[in-house]
Amino acid sequence: QVQLVESGGGLVQPGESLRLSCAASGSIFSIRRMSWYHQAPGKQRELVATITSGGDTNYADSVKGRFTISRVNAKNTVYLQMNSLKPEDTAVYYCNADVRRSDRLRYLEVWGQGTLVTVSS
Repeated sequence: QVQLVESGGGLVQPGESLRLSCAASGSIFSIRRMSWYHQAPGKQRELVATITSGGDTNYADSVKGRFTISRVNAKNTVYLQMNSLKPEDTAVYYCNADVRRSDRLRYLEVWGQGTLVTVSS
């Protein structure tokens, strides 16, 4: 079994910052892509940012220049630094990863349970 556990969500005012963390644990051979998604009330889950094992990143247009995704491969952990937060960033943020449990198994997609970020004055 592989688990992703997010932390770092909370309530902040517009313009403030938050840092989300997501740690993968369990039987892990390798992790390929790690990503953050968010889902606002009444809306579909959307990709926020993704990072490959080599460090290549990609961002949604709505967060470019404000959010930074990073990872520490040795810790199987991915981070999302969120600056200049806006009320429209309010959502549940989910961690997602492509994980392989051995070199004889294929990659499987794993999701975390989500952490709530609320941006409000």
